[in-house]
Amino acid sequence: MMMLYATGLRRARCATQGLRYRQQAHGHHVRQGKGGRDRDVLLTPKLLDTLREYWRWMKPNLSFPGTVKGWRADVPITEKIVWQAVNEAAKRAGITKHVSPHSLRHCFATHMLEAGADLRTIQVLLGHSKLAHTTVYLNLSQRHLQAVPSPLEAIEVSSLTR
Repeated sequence: MMMLYATGLRRARCATQGLRYRQQAHGHHVRQGKGGRDRDVLLTPKLLDTLREYWRWMKPNLSFPGTVKGWRADVPITEKIVWQAVNEAAKRAGITKHVSPHSLRHCFATHMLEAGADLRTIQVLLGHSKLAHTTVYLNLSQRHLQAVPSPLEAIEVSSLTR
């Protein structure tokens, strides 16, 4: 779940392919994402530290190995496992609203916007070919909407009294 939220990856990409990347100066390049497109994703120090700890502990041949007949195997986890993990975490957290792995992608985009990232940057990080596709993810909070000043505030208005 941390991988989904920190990178904005789709469920299928995270589950079946994990991370196949080459290191870049400011992130990592994912090859052959949805639609066969390459894209850059953020790999923050916190996520990288967590992944390194996980890889030292599990020593997986794949990013996230699955199971066969209840035993760990060198097969990718299924998308269903990702769904179950997200639903179980939401249940344990007391979240009653519908939550899916894609909810973490929505949160990634919304929180990036609220932190000051511009739409074009978010578009690139999500791997969208069109900016219109990115705007679907942007559920703005009331706090964010109220922080935007009205253009009227920048205009000098003369007094209405005579």
